[in-house]
Amino acid sequence: MSKVATRFAPSPTGPLHIGGIRTALFNWLYSKNQNGNFFLRIEDTDKERSKDEYKKQIVNSLKWIGINFDGEEYVQSKKIDDHIKVANELLKKGSAYKCYCSPEEIEEQKKRAKQKKIPYIYDRKWRDKEETDAPKDIRPVIRFKSKIDGNSILKDLVQGNVEIENNTIEDFVILRNDGTPTYNLSATVDDHQMNMTHIIRGDDHKINTFKQIQIYQAMEWELPFFAHIPLIHTIEGKKLSKRDKASTLNDYSKIGIMPDALRNYLLRLGWSYKDKEIFTLDESIKCFNLEDIGKSPSKLDMSRILSMNEFYIKNMNENDLFSQFVEYCKEFKGEIKSDKRDKIKKALSFLKNKAKTLEDISNNSQYIIVDKVNFNQDDIKLIDEKAKRVISDFSSQFSKIDQPTREILEPVINGLIKSHQTNFKGVGQPLRIALTGSKFGPGIYDIILSLGKEEVKKRLDSKIA
Repeated sequence: MSKVATRFAPSPTGPLHIGGIRTALFNWLYSKNQNGNFFLRIEDTDKERSKDEYKKQIVNSLKWIGINFDGEEYVQSKKIDDHIKVANELLKKGSAYKCYCSPEEIEEQKKRAKQKKIPYIYDRKWRDKEETDAPKDIRPVIRFKSKIDGNSILKDLVQGNVEIENNTIEDFVILRNDGTPTYNLSATVDDHQMNMTHIIRGDDHKINTFKQIQIYQAMEWELPFFAHIPLIHTIEGKKLSKRDKASTLNDYSKIGIMPDALRNYLLRLGWSYKDKEIFTLDESIKCFNLEDIGKSPSKLDMSRILSMNEFYIKNMNENDLFSQFVEYCKEFKGEIKSDKRDKIKKALSFLKNKAKTLEDISNNSQYIIVDKVNFNQDDIKLIDEKAKRVISDFSSQFSKIDQPTREILEPVINGLIKSHQTNFKGVGQPLRIALTGSKFGPGIYDIILSLGKEEVKKRLDSKIA
């Protein structure tokens, strides 16, 4: 077997599904672990539904999560002639035949199967007929001549040996009556021409694998290894679909899940290595193998994703966190002004407290980002006459401070608590509402120091007025 080569082969017919991302990740990690190559193949033969915007989204999604493919992307629609050529070779070899059944005949066969409550399998009517019997007004499809007798065994690198009765695999269409190739033909020819050594994909492809193996054997091509990964299910145990919330990568990036955290989560979704939970990129490549992929479906758990993201927020380098936060805001919340950026960067150590997402940090930062305080209408009602006097007294004392520090502010706050015969909340809450618009938020000392003397004075003066 030559150098390990894997591929990810999505169709650009919609946003990339989270299950697809995990499949790409497992292929990429296995290739890198084996010092091999990982390729991207765009299966765009569905001309009506394939869109360039989705192709760009696929490439950008892989890049976002840290998956880089080797070489240029392989575009399936450019290889159609090669697929058709193989279909004709299979015809010449006697491994395929022309089927002249009309659409009405096929529908009738499907209807009868449904009535009998059995899976539809084409009745092989034209398998051994002479073409001289062919009707002149029907353009034929080309069907592969599948094995009828015996069993086939797939030596799956994840599932183990999978056995199937050959007569359950129909004589599947490889070339439609308009001359276009079908998925099973195109994928097989592409995998052969791309010298794929390992086909790693979802276990909903197992039946396709049995069909494709027969094409390999008929063409006398070297078989690749196959590995089928169990699908991702919802927390309720249903198969995850594109209609589910949080099924595409954009669903995660827009709420501020970071690429490293999501990649780490997807790595552990159906794969384990000892009792290790957190993997750097290098560790992921070094430790990944196919043997430790589980055989049962994995459940997508949003609470675990948020927990993983929170771990990264708390533990990653703050400069890196800040860079990702600025990019996140630029894409989803609006660009932050440069003077506000400096304040946020200095305040990040407490703004990230209890934050599970970049969106949480954005929400915690709003009091810095805004030019004018947006007051919560319920909270503003808490500013009674006593609270106004607290704000006024603090403002006058604060004006006399040249360089505010926590050590200087604490005696001022404690003095107000004493003079107004109240507690810390009685002073901190009115000041927090005046400065941020809400009774919720960071500690009062953090708020004052992060805003700076001029901004605090401006906000307090406008509130007192």
